[in-house]
Amino acid sequence: MKKLISLAAAGGFAASGALAADDVTLQLKWVTQAQFGGYYVALEKGFYEDEDLNVTIKPGGPDIAPVQVLLGGGADVMVDWMPSALAARENGAPVVNIAQPYKASGMMLTCLKDSGVTGPDDFKGRTLGVWFFGNEYPFLSWMSQLNIPTEGGDDGVEVLKQGFNVDPLLQKQADCISTMTYNEYWQVIDAGIAEDELVTFKYEDQGVATLEDGLYVLEENLEDPEFRDEMVRFVKASMKGWKYAEENPDEAAQIVLEYDETGAQTEKHQKRMMREVAKLTAGSNGALDVADYERTVNSLLSGGSDPVITKVPEGAYTLDITDAAFK
Repeated sequence: MKKLISLAAAGGFAASGALAADDVTLQLKWVTQAQFGGYYVALEKGFYEDEDLNVTIKPGGPDIAPVQVLLGGGADVMVDWMPSALAARENGAPVVNIAQPYKASGMMLTCLKDSGVTGPDDFKGRTLGVWFFGNEYPFLSWMSQLNIPTEGGDDGVEVLKQGFNVDPLLQKQADCISTMTYNEYWQVIDAGIAEDELVTFKYEDQGVATLEDGLYVLEENLEDPEFRDEMVRFVKASMKGWKYAEENPDEAAQIVLEYDETGAQTEKHQKRMMREVAKLTAGSNGALDVADYERTVNSLLSGGSDPVITKVPEGAYTLDITDAAFK
């Protein structure tokens, strides 16, 4: 395993040898895994070093809120889902999207076929596993659009606060659980449940998909020309890492494993995850697609009396960083 610092730190100087590399700290949304493969590839392959950057990658976890780390000065840039970031912004955290490596959503509900759930109309009266800590917003928005209350009852759904595992489905505590196409879905399969025993509802297919892993910084920092320049170089190198990971998923997965200090990840799972993640980053050059942003905002606003956000955000993204990175 490796320490999460770029090779530039070894000498303390940029490639030219004349100036020290600029320090950048990235806070991940979750633990070290192929979900973040592009950043680890950029670190390992020297893409950050090539841009005179000394990058530190900080893994996330169940007790780590990336936006709080960012607000507290523990990171310069964070990975977060847009629903969580926009909700945080409306609540006073001035976070701004500067790049969007993920083009598609990997989120879905996975149900046991023998539960009798065949479509969204069957959700009523059921127990559904939902992640929280900012991950609940796409689900709540979807239920609002379906006019299904989330307080239980025959006409609503009972929300089970799901841990970051698939136990509620395996133990039949829930009819359906939250899964990602690249992670928890395959944990269900690995637990011995065949794919034909499952019914899945991808948020993309339901027309309620919202943007996931994007890069966010504090608005006030963008007023600093030096910081903007660092982010231009950081995004440029990161996207080089993502495109390399797409083309070489097995190698990228191996790189991720080298940086996993917990030793909890397996080669089989990480290789499979990286191949699935590559499907979600494909088609993105790192620049936020404004149409995707507007779709996400409209989905979050469509919550009836209890929307995720209550007004169209202002200043929640900038294209300046990616425009400069890929001009």
